[in-house]
Amino acid sequence: MAFVTGAMLLLLCVEMILKYGFGVEEAWLNWIPFVHGWIYVVYLVTVFNLWSAMRWDLGRVVALVAGGVVPVLSFVMERRAQRWFDADLPALLQRAAARTR
Repeated sequence: MAFVTGAMLLLLCVEMILKYGFGVEEAWLNWIPFVHGWIYVVYLVTVFNLWSAMRWDLGRVVALVAGGVVPVLSFVMERRAQRWFDADLPALLQRAAARTR
């Protein structure tokens, strides 16, 4: 979802530059803000799901949420979240296994 959200955010930036910078008022550009908004909602649900499953601190969820509103940051945060996930998953699995014994 980070890649899709990031791509749509970049497309939204291009649309805004065309619309407000150059005065382009094409009807086919009107779908971009709407689609980005809904994709961002799905991204937020995905981020919240990952955050709650991994039991990360509040700073990580804030950084991930910011990835959907700051151009290019979602691509950076995707890589960082993957590293966090890889580092934290073994401990999370050990805690879950200990609870089931």
